[in-house]
Amino acid sequence: MSIKLVTIDIDGTLLNSNKELTSEVKTAIKKATVQGVNIVLATGRPTIGVLDLVKELELDFMITYNGAMIQNAGTEEVLIEHPLSHDDFLDIELLARKLGVHFHAQDYSRMYTPNRDLSEYTIHEATLTGIPVSYRAISEMTPDIKIIKSMMIDKEEILDEAISKIPTDFSDRFAIVKSAPFYLEVLNKQATKGEAVKELAAKLNITLDEVMAIGDNENDLSMIETAGIGVAMGNAVPSVKEAANQITTSNDEHGVAHALTQWVLK
Repeated sequence: MSIKLVTIDIDGTLLNSNKELTSEVKTAIKKATVQGVNIVLATGRPTIGVLDLVKELELDFMITYNGAMIQNAGTEEVLIEHPLSHDDFLDIELLARKLGVHFHAQDYSRMYTPNRDLSEYTIHEATLTGIPVSYRAISEMTPDIKIIKSMMIDKEEILDEAISKIPTDFSDRFAIVKSAPFYLEVLNKQATKGEAVKELAAKLNITLDEVMAIGDNENDLSMIETAGIGVAMGNAVPSVKEAANQITTSNDEHGVAHALTQWVLK
């Protein structure tokens, strides 16, 4: 059966190590869209960090905030969303404080942190995606601020130690996944890339065996496992490679272009 939908992670997958979209990858994506294949970027980034890419590639849909939101790429209309409640936000921030790690959270257009000693990783996220960041005391985070996702952030060894202490009931309550060595994303239980792939495929009347997903990190694992063809990048973490049906070349070797050429383009 031919592939009708391809979901592609951005960092470490679509883009090379210099955060560049290579001409080889862009050309392969254009060829696929001409053939009628839906190409969708599926990323942990907020909307603002995706817009330039979806416009350059002329895509119709995007999965943002690690699966918490599906949007029309042209109008930014929210088609499906799974935000956190205000109580969820308060509980996650409190746990981050108890675990001794930095914390920030994002709504549609801004990132908020209660940490006066601004984490270098909050700065990194803001710089990478272009999302504005604000210090905001917890008492000032009112329920009308709709939090789409939250992140515990810190040096890898500090974050890993904190992860080992997260209570089981907390893990049962939320979708918790590492998207980088220094990022732990905590989201609505339904907010995963895998669930977003299912939701978008159903909306487009596409069966999951007509879906290919390409990724490199732990937050890509659910969509790799969900898609009919799960493709791990050559630079992917071991768990993603183990779960994948296929392994392509690395992001510095135009791995997305190789995957589309091998398993999608006619």
